[in-house]
Amino acid sequence: MKKITLIIALALLFCVSSYSQQVKKSTYNDVLLKNATIVTVTNGTITGDLLIKDGVIAKIGKSLSAAGATFIDCTDKFVYPGFIDGGTQLGLIEISSVSLTQDADELGDYTPHMQALTAVNPNSVSIPVTRVNGVTTVFSKPTGDLFPGTGALINLHGYTPDQMYAGAKGVLMNFPSTGKRGRWDRRSEEEIKKDGEKAMKKLKDFWSQAKIYAGINQTGGKYNPQLAAMVPVIKGESPLMIEVNKKADILSALKWVNENDIKVVFTGVSDGWRVADSLAKYEIPVITGPVLQVPSRGSDKYDTAYTNAGKMHKAGVQVAIRTNETENVRNLPFNAGFAAAYGMGVEEALKAITIVPAQIFGVDDQLGSLEEGKVANLFVSDGDPFEPKTTIDYLFIEGWNVPMESRHTLLYDEFLERDPGIKE
Repeated sequence: MKKITLIIALALLFCVSSYSQQVKKSTYNDVLLKNATIVTVTNGTITGDLLIKDGVIAKIGKSLSAAGATFIDCTDKFVYPGFIDGGTQLGLIEISSVSLTQDADELGDYTPHMQALTAVNPNSVSIPVTRVNGVTTVFSKPTGDLFPGTGALINLHGYTPDQMYAGAKGVLMNFPSTGKRGRWDRRSEEEIKKDGEKAMKKLKDFWSQAKIYAGINQTGGKYNPQLAAMVPVIKGESPLMIEVNKKADILSALKWVNENDIKVVFTGVSDGWRVADSLAKYEIPVITGPVLQVPSRGSDKYDTAYTNAGKMHKAGVQVAIRTNETENVRNLPFNAGFAAAYGMGVEEALKAITIVPAQIFGVDDQLGSLEEGKVANLFVSDGDPFEPKTTIDYLFIEGWNVPMESRHTLLYDEFLERDPGIKE
């Protein structure tokens, strides 16, 4: 059985490799986008021109000219900053049902030193499928136990993980849950309570070791990769990204964070709307999602997940949106679109997948909006990117003009006027 699985996996990977060679090459040169409606996100919407030079946004204005630049007429078109997904497994998992194509989960409770960036597959079929919907950057994160590893922000263009790296990493923690793990969970209330107490003890013990190591590390000592990965978090140099969803767990996490005085970002936060005031009070940034999901409780309203981001934002919480997906990261704009329609508003929902995640990851000086001097991660569309009918005509990542091709477009072109191959 294992041999058959291996053969299938290798065949699929061969298909992926063969497919990836069919996509056109990106081009890199100066580009002048003329007569566009430019949605800057941070400085309003203007009508004018945008010049891409040496991979950055060199100039935004009216009646611009640039010798030698490629001219693109954007009359009746819109220019948006590239979208940023704050949590995915893109590049780490290729085929969910084939274990040999998965590299997102390491063995062990404490693996914060495991770097997701080293495992990213730049040739993933899902990457072109994702970016043709305007998603230029994602946070690719590992999964696993208490401390599953360190995630990385990547741009969706490049031949190697290092070329794709977008300048931000984050240690992840799955906060111990005090509730049932799903409908299949048959533990009694007493068993759930004991498991929760045991998990909290493990967390406190590991945290104590990390604090001691951070102190010793300043004067030398035996190297421990697990504890060394926690030093920037302990010292407050980088935030800890805590996955937490249920109301009781969010409140427990808030208490633990305040006791340890650390910088954090809460992720998931599906019950965030229930404790939005507390999240706002302690100024905890949130990356929530997916928005396109069913309620976590049978007693919740059908639109609970749709309204969660908007309710937290209205309470004063800094909110970014993620898909938490692998193959369907391309649906990020539609997750934001639902959040917009269910209380967040279009402007804030757009910020939640552009400038807000850039701020949370500390790269807002480079990404997240259309401003002179920022990296040219942007796209040109014929309408609102939250609408499924909208077509994206051009996509730029770090100034590279990326072909609007993917496995889906190639299959569409192949079968649009197919020859049935019937011999007469």
